[in-house]
Amino acid sequence: MRILLVNKFHYLRGGSEKYYFELAKLLKSHGHTVAFFSMKNENNIKTGDREYFVDEIDMNTGSKFEALNVIYSKKNKALMEKALEEFKPDIVHINNFQRQLSASIIDAVKEKNIPLIMTAHDLNPICPASIMLYNGEVCEDCITKGYTSCIKKKCIKNSMLKSVLGYIEKKYYDLHKMFCKVDCIISPSEFNKNQLLKGKLKCNDITVIHNFVNETKKTDYTLGDCAFYFGRLSREKGILNLVEAINNIPGARLIIAGDGPEKENIQAYIKEHKLENRITLLGYLNQNDIRENIKKCRFVTVPSICFENCPYSILETMEIGKPIIGSKIGGIPELVKDDVNGYTYAYDCVDDLTDKLKILFENDEKVNEFSNNSKRLYKENYSAEAYYNKLMTVYNKYINTDKE
Repeated sequence: MRILLVNKFHYLRGGSEKYYFELAKLLKSHGHTVAFFSMKNENNIKTGDREYFVDEIDMNTGSKFEALNVIYSKKNKALMEKALEEFKPDIVHINNFQRQLSASIIDAVKEKNIPLIMTAHDLNPICPASIMLYNGEVCEDCITKGYTSCIKKKCIKNSMLKSVLGYIEKKYYDLHKMFCKVDCIISPSEFNKNQLLKGKLKCNDITVIHNFVNETKKTDYTLGDCAFYFGRLSREKGILNLVEAINNIPGARLIIAGDGPEKENIQAYIKEHKLENRITLLGYLNQNDIRENIKKCRFVTVPSICFENCPYSILETMEIGKPIIGSKIGGIPELVKDDVNGYTYAYDCVDDLTDKLKILFENDEKVNEFSNNSKRLYKENYSAEAYYNKLMTVYNKYINTDKE
């Protein structure tokens, strides 16, 4: 099978890019031929595969007229047509493309009558800002009040121009029924699917396939004595709630890996409450160092107060075989099964979080049980092979339908 993978960034920037590159490796390991369609950037990763790169669109430096190309670019459409003619894919699988690659690439694919699959890594189809978050808090105004809310609040990076463009893009997509041109949208969580439906997204089909991570070499199990958080240090990640909960438990220890705008507030809280011996900030860590800390910790915490889709942090923890304590919001409860591989708690309740932390700090038997269950659930549901089998079912459905 020949598969053209599409994503606006061709370097490791976030979850969408991790998925994009890991999916390519998975497909190639099964004998498929892969090509990439993305955007030029000095950080782009060389893969050795056929690649098609459109000119980079920088909304921070370009003119207002050039910015309109993020909505519909004839130049990008022409390059996609070239890619389709040269590579001759059996199927095109797009990821994040909005505000850079533009809707024109969808028209190019459908005009050639090639099956088109899209993985919705966020809520961009119904939210111009993509994450339904405003000032660090959950916001569903685009669903309840319409896209003009994005302009009023300057939701996209606090920029009026970017927010207006986001609004125009969404109205264009709705008017031209762009997502109805996609044969199937893959949602990495039931939550994400339900939000897209709640936002009345006009589309053909939404299929849930949770993300995957590759299995690594088996290592000796260590019980560990500290909680571990890794990720961005920002308000919506709920890290201060976690720090406060740790403070409520005498002797409890927490290791934090990551950086972000909330770092100074965390440091101030640690100093004020004299927690220097119990809470350690490691700063940014590479993937290997993060894995080593997961192996050594007692359990991992995911205290988000925003809508998460299918967090890689949880999947990576399950693959290693550790329990998770996660907030009851977004797609987190789909991965963290209460009293099976961890606990969930009311996302805005520090007392509930404190109670769940106490259980795993005090009960070795529970930690060991949840660790085994995490590994089992990973193998059953979130391994690369499990994902591949589900994805091939989708691919083959639309390739075969197209040939009939």
